[in-house]
Amino acid sequence: MKSSQHDPDYFDRLITERDAADFLGYTMRALQNWRLRGGGPAFVKVSGRSIRYRRRDLRAWVESKLSAHTSQGGLRHE
Repeated sequence: MKSSQHDPDYFDRLITERDAADFLGYTMRALQNWRLRGGGPAFVKVSGRSIRYRRRDLRAWVESKLSAHTSQGGLRHE
């Protein structure tokens, strides 16, 4: 299995919560809190105990959080 960004499915493949946390540079606990409270990246609930993420959704979430200064919310790039 390829794990390189050169793999055409790299950004669409489902990854584990741990891999998603590593990708974002946050803890698994942070992802769990965002899922509970809202405001985090989109996720796939495969079953009651199985959560997965797509790198594409993680990147989109990060992009939605970009700001030019502290008095600004996330910028929308459209």
